[in-house]
Amino acid sequence: MLEDLLKAFTVLVVIGLPVTLIFGQGLIKRFLEHREKKLEIEARMTAEKAAQYAAHTERLEQRVRVLERIVTEKGIAVSDEIERLRHTPIN
Repeated sequence: MLEDLLKAFTVLVVIGLPVTLIFGQGLIKRFLEHREKKLEIEARMTAEKAAQYAAHTERLEQRVRVLERIVTEKGIAVSDEIERLRHTPIN
């Protein structure tokens, strides 16, 4: 009984282990390739989002610069104009 169990274990180790390692390597390689492609796609998407945010931030900065220029150049006249607009009836 113990000898049969030892023979079965030996056969399993001699045949099963190499077969498992050979097929396992292929699966691990495919898994790693898939993961690498996924990370490349995520990196590309992140870069695109960063570019969009940068462009949006640049547009907002330009608008703030214009508003700052308007306020500093016209000063009190802007305040008066806003007050006039508040009291103007809307048609």
